[in-house]
Amino acid sequence: MSNTSVLDLPASLPAEKPFTPLVRQFLDYLHLEKHFSDYTVKSYGADLLQFAQFIAGEIGSRNRAGFNAAAAADATPKAPMTPAAVDELQVKCEPLTIREFLAYLYAQNYTKSTTARKLATLRSFYKFLIRRGLVSVNPLSTIRTPKQEKRLPKCLDLEQVQKLLEAPGDADLLSARDKAMLEVLYSSGIRVSELVELETADLDLQEGVLRVKGKGRKDRLTPIGSQAIKALQRYFELRQTGGGQPMTGRVFLNKHGESLSTRSVRRKLDKYLVAAGLDPGISPHTLRHSFATHLLNNGADLRSVQELLGHQSLSTTQIYTHLTTSRMKEVYDAAHPRASSSTIPHPASNNNPARPFYPAKAG
Repeated sequence: MSNTSVLDLPASLPAEKPFTPLVRQFLDYLHLEKHFSDYTVKSYGADLLQFAQFIAGEIGSRNRAGFNAAAAADATPKAPMTPAAVDELQVKCEPLTIREFLAYLYAQNYTKSTTARKLATLRSFYKFLIRRGLVSVNPLSTIRTPKQEKRLPKCLDLEQVQKLLEAPGDADLLSARDKAMLEVLYSSGIRVSELVELETADLDLQEGVLRVKGKGRKDRLTPIGSQAIKALQRYFELRQTGGGQPMTGRVFLNKHGESLSTRSVRRKLDKYLVAAGLDPGISPHTLRHSFATHLLNNGADLRSVQELLGHQSLSTTQIYTHLTTSRMKEVYDAAHPRASSSTIPHPASNNNPARPFYPAKAG
């Protein structure tokens, strides 16, 4: 098997790449039945390719379960295993091998989040093998995922959003397109992958609604605001009169009339971040985070924000509540009758020596 990196794996995952038959079946299942995006399938494939290389002894220590002592002591290079032989090892995999793979990842200085993702890939793969009747016990059933550091998503304030959205202008076709892209990202909170897949038929500017093709091919309707509608109308006006580009198909096109890629959107954003004097580490996803946070700060309920973001689980949306703590504190201080210091003094400020303050016992 070759040491192919993630970036070398094209989205189409062609047959000549060194995936074993079982891994190929699993990736086809993700793509054709689960409707995972090409990028997600590509990431799963890269993780499973690495695990196959490890279990076959091509990376990491060879002295582990599945290799006898004599083989481990023999330094003579071995011929690569056949894909079928690697599949046999994967089917017979035991928890010890998974733990050794984790030790290998740790020794390679992989982050906890990357390790957790690779474990999630393996869990999905072995669940697939169990459903196919090829494995009876999941070797990851006793393996715990490393505890993750809690990192809050980066978010722009309203002034920063304003600077960014004004940076492109709308004097010509391409700048009007870029302004419309940024306005739609912030106004709707859609993912950049969803943005580039928008078709003109998905827009209802009169009603102010987009039909979004979300993860797993699950469509949802999401509203957009008046500023985003205005920016789209300006873009379409220039596209129709001066751009010579078709008014059907994808909404956002490059200068050659072809669909924009997510990477192109990122490059455009980077350009306007510099122009607006903003943090160059901001990504298109930051606008999605900002969308959710600003909605919650202004009184939107969590369930509605979940629907707008297209999250399957409410727990995914709850991370944004951590960003709104200061806003909730302001609301509490303004609304609760016992919140102000004039109503009830804080115990620590008790100046009466006859009534000393005793802190409450824990528990």
